[in-house]
Amino acid sequence: MERGQIENRLQALKGLNDDIFSTADGPMAKNTARVLLQIMKELVRAKGDYSLQLHLAHDFRMAAFGKPRIVRRLLKHYHLLEMPEEWNQITFDDHVHDANTSGRKSPTHLIMDAWIKGIRRLRVIYYHYIEPRFAAELIEAARIMEIDLRIGIEFWAAYRNSTISLIWVSRGLPDVDTFLCFLAEPHVVEFMEQGKAVLKFQEKCVLRLLSDFNEQKFETLCRDFDIDMKRPVPEEFLRFAFPGQPSVLHLGEYIHSLAVFAMKERIKDLNQMFSMSDAEEQQKIKQMVEKMDCFSARDIISNYLRLSQHHGMPMLFDICNDIDLPDRLKMNFKELLANIEKLHHGFRITLNLGDLKPEDVLEILYESDGLVTRLEIVNLKDFILGKTDHIFSVNALQEAINDGSLLKLKRVVRQIITSVEQSDYVDKTDRLKKLVDILHDIDALKNMYSVRPLKSRLGSDSNGRSNQTYGMGFGIVNTLTFRAKKEIQKYTGDRLILPANIKVNQRVTSFPINSMHPVLKWVMNILKRLPGLDQIMQVQKKEWVFEAFFMDMKRKGNIVTLGGIQKDIRNGLRLDLPDSEKNITEKSWNNLNTRLKNGFKVIIGFIPAFICFAFTKDWWFLAYFGAFIWFGITGIRNVLQSVLGGGGLRRSSLLKWNDYISWERLTDSLLYTGFSVPLLDYVIKTVLLDKTFGINITSSPMILYSGMALANGIYLSTHNAFRGLPKGAITGNFFRSILSIPVAIVFSSMVGGMLSFFGVAAVEVILQKWAAIISKAASDAVAGIIEGTADRFHNMGLRKRDIKKKFSDLFDTYSKLELLFPEVEELKILEKSEALFNSRNSEVKDLARMIIINSLDLFYFWMYLPRARTVMIDMVSRLTPEEKIIFLQSQKILEHEQYISRLFVDGILGRNFSRPLSFYLTTYKNYLYSIEKIN
Repeated sequence: MERGQIENRLQALKGLNDDIFSTADGPMAKNTARVLLQIMKELVRAKGDYSLQLHLAHDFRMAAFGKPRIVRRLLKHYHLLEMPEEWNQITFDDHVHDANTSGRKSPTHLIMDAWIKGIRRLRVIYYHYIEPRFAAELIEAARIMEIDLRIGIEFWAAYRNSTISLIWVSRGLPDVDTFLCFLAEPHVVEFMEQGKAVLKFQEKCVLRLLSDFNEQKFETLCRDFDIDMKRPVPEEFLRFAFPGQPSVLHLGEYIHSLAVFAMKERIKDLNQMFSMSDAEEQQKIKQMVEKMDCFSARDIISNYLRLSQHHGMPMLFDICNDIDLPDRLKMNFKELLANIEKLHHGFRITLNLGDLKPEDVLEILYESDGLVTRLEIVNLKDFILGKTDHIFSVNALQEAINDGSLLKLKRVVRQIITSVEQSDYVDKTDRLKKLVDILHDIDALKNMYSVRPLKSRLGSDSNGRSNQTYGMGFGIVNTLTFRAKKEIQKYTGDRLILPANIKVNQRVTSFPINSMHPVLKWVMNILKRLPGLDQIMQVQKKEWVFEAFFMDMKRKGNIVTLGGIQKDIRNGLRLDLPDSEKNITEKSWNNLNTRLKNGFKVIIGFIPAFICFAFTKDWWFLAYFGAFIWFGITGIRNVLQSVLGGGGLRRSSLLKWNDYISWERLTDSLLYTGFSVPLLDYVIKTVLLDKTFGINITSSPMILYSGMALANGIYLSTHNAFRGLPKGAITGNFFRSILSIPVAIVFSSMVGGMLSFFGVAAVEVILQKWAAIISKAASDAVAGIIEGTADRFHNMGLRKRDIKKKFSDLFDTYSKLELLFPEVEELKILEKSEALFNSRNSEVKDLARMIIINSLDLFYFWMYLPRARTVMIDMVSRLTPEEKIIFLQSQKILEHEQYISRLFVDGILGRNFSRPLSFYLTTYKNYLYSIEKIN
């Protein structure tokens, strides 16, 4: 994501997105995908540390199963908040930077990280100018990850002998092509060239600052840390900052990197000196190493690059009288806004508050004639530095403007005038004159925002660097999950809750289910007529609607930072002492080999079951084999429901029955069912019901089986909740036990009848001993039907998702081919696919390969994935006649054995292509025959 060409990065992101979503399973697919992406990032960072990579690979495999408890544990480990699976949370950041300005991450990497954090709306800000290729990469990456993206350009403009920051954000440029066309317009090109001149001026300023550092502070830095540091070189610094725009932040990090390298060399000498030094000298060495380890780029900027120490250089963020000052920086904000207004008809201007006071904001809003329609009310960097005194007053002005009340606005303006009268501004007279003029024209100010209100923006100003206290992203607490809210309240120190409130309401839209069996549809229509059941079996879409924004500096609001605080920044420098701590791989149950872990689960569950039967049963068969029977019931039920849920007797001949079984889920069931034996057979049946209340198979079989079923339901729901399963599974497992009561009575009657038929004496005594096993068999029989059906629908849902994605890709690719062959009759392009393979147009060849890859994927789905055949038959039947033709033609392209075999050999699936190639050559004809039968 950081290196390579833009096209390579985007292809990698698209492939990663497809692979992650197809890998993520379970009821928390979105959150599972976030965790998997984060682990993949950690795997790349751990390059060379094989022990850590092995640990991360194990975490990846465990997370891929989608178990809620594991996913939530890893979310917490990586400081990620759980997001709703409906993906309807309000999460955003209105001010971030990528590597092409002052940030660290490439546009693709930035978008990926935003999605991992759960951000749905993002504004990426550039300074003065934007390169078309960077904009294209951002827009395409955001489209892939389905993030609502806005690209902004930040400008500096003169205002009362200082500088203000204005951010222009485009509107009405929804895709890459329209945005690039906009940037190519002559007047926009000319405007951007002026921005380039500002950036060159900034580069000149930073290089002058570097020169002053070399002359005045280089020796000081070396002396402070007793290091022999390489002198910074302008050419190397520019390479270090590329592709970003050279800034003070880049310069600080460049000098810091040189200093850390020199510190590492110095520590080698200190290691040798340490063993030969006395205790006092050793303490001094330790203190120096600790000082080196804590040294950061922020220390460089604050202690060695303070602009006030360099009187001869132009200030970077204030207007100065430098002879090379670009024309853009000589403009006041009104002139700049006039130029910006000519760029594009659709845009929004945000005023970055910075150090501005309410009187400044009022004057700027009035002079801008309503062009400034957004206020960056919270900039997280400024907020953390304590620049908050003005926020509440500015928000009060904003509310007065938006309320449309002339009296309220007049009161606020008069309060601002009073405040200025009591101030010590050098230009107080001029300020008061301007404010009084605004007061007399207050109706015009109100009307400026009567149609388009003055909205708020909150930005982290994040650049992804280690000296950033909080990362990017904000979330409205009300729109997050219950567990996320609980974590925010519990760990208040890890995240910042802003004193701002965004009032939101939830809107629920219901859609009827059309694809339903006629009989079931008739039953649902009858039930809907009953009071309170009118919304039964409706598909509901839940979304949050913005209502209002307000600040209250005296209490916490409902906006939380998605990024945690970085409490300690270290350089990884330490003395190599004999007794120093070594990195030891953590040994825990979570890191245990999966097969061993599954084996231990079975043994741990089997021990209490066997002990219970062995010490409570007087019949030898039940005493020694009762636990095996109990585990056999659970095991057979899990196997049957998995096989039936995956396709049953109509499953693919290429898959064995055990390919459908989740051994992890099976061993979990055996673990927890083992502990249910002493609970149901001894505590409930024997101690509580029989000995305490005298309830047994003779006195009241109904109450006996009801009591055990109720206890079993409570136990199932409890351990389901402990394992973090969804509420639906917890509730379903409780009611499955209730449904098992009549089944248990039927089983008991059948067994009793059989025993009586064969003349066995004391039937009631035998049934009493077997009551727990009969209740268990009944519960598992009901569970097998319910969970087998659930598995079936789950597998069909996954296949529908996979096949729908492939159909979408196929039709998009074919549409591109149609555009490349405008003169060819429609739906005829794939009939002569050899022409596509031999075309001289590389784009045609690439599109043909994409169609082949899609066809191979669908071929694999059909032959291997559970329920894929059923779902594909159903989805193909719903295609339009034209789409069916495209689908069938795209599948027939698999007949080109020679060309496709060459693709395998050339590495379309990597080096290990022999088995996939053999699978393709031996089975594709059967697949095509089956596909033709669909038509």
